[in-house]
Amino acid sequence: MANRFADFTPLAQGRDFELLGSADGATLVLRSRADYFVAHLRGDDAVKFNADYITVTSQFPEWEADRTLAQLWDKGGYSWLAAQEGE
Repeated sequence: MANRFADFTPLAQGRDFELLGSADGATLVLRSRADYFVAHLRGDDAVKFNADYITVTSQFPEWEADRTLAQLWDKGGYSWLAAQEGE
């Protein structure tokens, strides 16, 4: 099976979560590797996520990627935009 995200650049990676971005910056992909869910963020959702990501990383610069992305996934509500991978 080909990698569906081969055209995306890794922006933040951990064991359980990863954040990928398109070359043009218009689309972000937030993946929960542990649960096999993925949120495709475009337009206003991508802009809001970027702002939220910058806020969390500036408030907690010592956090690793998994902790930052898990915070956004759970507390930031981005899990609501996710679907099972392959759907």
